[in-house]
Amino acid sequence: MLVIDVNKNEYAPYFEGYMQAAGTGILIEELEISVHAFIRFVQNIPMDKFDYRYAEGKWTIKEIIQHLIDTERIFAYRALRISRNDSTPLPGFDENEYVVNTTASERNLQGLLTEMAVVRQATLSLFNSFSKEQLLRIGIASDKNISVRAIGFLIIGHQVHHQRIFEERYL
Repeated sequence: MLVIDVNKNEYAPYFEGYMQAAGTGILIEELEISVHAFIRFVQNIPMDKFDYRYAEGKWTIKEIIQHLIDTERIFAYRALRISRNDSTPLPGFDENEYVVNTTASERNLQGLLTEMAVVRQATLSLFNSFSKEQLLRIGIASDKNISVRAIGFLIIGHQVHHQRIFEERYL
């Protein structure tokens, strides 16, 4: 049970907004609560909005959900590597290329939400397995220092960030 008290030296400055969006709860509880809240929120979006783009070149809601799934998998992998004292610098990824190369627009909403829930369950199992020492370990990802616990809160904050975008630009 780790309450957010992540130091600013545990993540890159460009993640500050995500860290603020993650809130101040206990990491494991917030990982679980936030995914349920997100799924309930998405299930209340009108069906005609899931393939909507608010501007040329912007992602659809389905594409954003797939982006959240892909990003969580990558972040969880980073957390695993860093928790195991793997000092190999981990590369970044081009989220735009990932979205272009998905089949999100062809998928049904329930399939996407089920995948998101399953991925989060795996993330929860992973983070539940970490000791306090492992949560505090710092590695390098995208050429920046990041701690395992910061990654957990980033997963939450990233999801909250996109939910806010749904509310502001899609609904």
